[in-house]
Amino acid sequence: MHLKRWLTSIVAIPILAAFLYKASVALFAGLIGLLAIIALWEYYRIVFKNLKPAVGLLIPLWGGLIGLLLIFIAYAGAWCLIPELIIINTLGTAFFSLPRFKIHTGVVDVVSKEIQGLVYIPLALSTLILLRMEPNGVRWIFFLLFVVFAGDVGAFYAGRFFGRHKLSPAISPGKTVEGAAGGILANIVVGYGFMILFLPHLPVVGSLLFFVAVGIAGQVGDLFESEFKRVQQIKDSGTILPGHGGLLDRIDALLFAAPTAYLMKMYVLTLF
Repeated sequence: MHLKRWLTSIVAIPILAAFLYKASVALFAGLIGLLAIIALWEYYRIVFKNLKPAVGLLIPLWGGLIGLLLIFIAYAGAWCLIPELIIINTLGTAFFSLPRFKIHTGVVDVVSKEIQGLVYIPLALSTLILLRMEPNGVRWIFFLLFVVFAGDVGAFYAGRFFGRHKLSPAISPGKTVEGAAGGILANIVVGYGFMILFLPHLPVVGSLLFFVAVGIAGQVGDLFESEFKRVQQIKDSGTILPGHGGLLDRIDALLFAAPTAYLMKMYVLTLF
C-alpha cells in the first residue's frame, strides 16, 4: 500500500504540475469542475450508504448539476448569485424528496446532507478558481498545493516515527499530536522556502500566519472527512487512486485549506 501510494504520486504529480502551469483559467476551472463532481459522488456514496432507498437517482444528479453551476459562477465572477443558487438547490432537493418519503422516512436527512455536500465540496473548491484568477495566480495555486502536500507528508512521517499521544482517537486512531505538530512544521518550512523563491514580496509575519492557518485548516479537513467514514464504517471514499483510496481522501485537506488560503490572502496578508 505504501509503495502504491508513492508510485501513484510519482506518476500523477508531474502530470498535474504540467497541466496547472500551462492551463488557461478556463481549463483550470474545467479541471476543478471535474474534481468536484468526482469528489461529490464519493461523498454521496459515503453519507447515503444507509439511505439508498430514500435517495433515488434524481437527488445526486441534481446535486452534481448545481455543483457544476457553482464552479461556473466562480469562473464567471458572479458570486452574488451563490445564495440564489443554494436556495434553488434546496427547493429542488426538497421537491425530489417528496415522492421518496413513503419508501424511506430518512429522506428528510438526505436534503440536509445534499446541501452540506455542495458547500463542503464544489463551493470550497471554487475558491481555487478565485485564487487562480488573482495576479500571479499560477504561483498561488502551486504555493497552496506545496504547503498542503508538505503538511500531509510531514504529519504522516512525524506521526509514524515520533507519534505517542493520540490526537483524536474517536475519529482517526492513527493520528497523533506529534504528527499534527510535524505537519505544521512542514507547512512552515516548505511554505517559507517557496515564498522566498517565487513570492518574495510577501510579508514574513503575515506569511507565517498563512502557513499555520492553512496547515490547521488542512488537518481539520482531514479529520472532518474521517468523521463521515467513521460513521459509515468504511476505510476509503473510493478506489480511483491506487494506494490513496478515493479522490475525496486526497483532497479532504484542500477542501478546508483552499478557502482559508483565499481568505488569508485577501484579508490578512494585506494588513502587513
